[in-house]
Amino acid sequence: MSATRALGVDFGEKRIGLAVSDPTNTLATPLETLVRRAGKRPPIKQMAEIASDLDVGHLVVGLPITLDGKENDWCAEVRAVGHKLAERIGVPVAFIDERMTSVRAERAVRSAGLSKSNREQKGRIDAAAAQLILQAWLDNPEVSR
Repeated sequence: MSATRALGVDFGEKRIGLAVSDPTNTLATPLETLVRRAGKRPPIKQMAEIASDLDVGHLVVGLPITLDGKENDWCAEVRAVGHKLAERIGVPVAFIDERMTSVRAERAVRSAGLSKSNREQKGRIDAAAAQLILQAWLDNPEVSR
């Protein structure tokens, strides 16, 4: 059976939010958030294991383009990690403009009616941001495929 799911990644300096599509590539669901340790390399091995366990056939990474539409040094690092992960798991990678996804994710978490302590958990927001990144790719087949 060929891999059909896509893995969405919201790659941050402190946390990495993950989301996965359903097997029909219609709906994105938040997964988990990995915590990055200061001064350590990104957890590519752990992300590759998650992708393998989920039978992922495509990687979608949020690209932190500036508000004026330009790429910066952080974009270069995110692209490098995305390409390294895609190469490790042997799948194509797409980069999606992630401007404002964290703001939208935070609003969505708040509107879900969770208690204040739960909705303020940064990990929930990062996983929700990865879900929004992935869903944008699923909803727009012309984007970077």
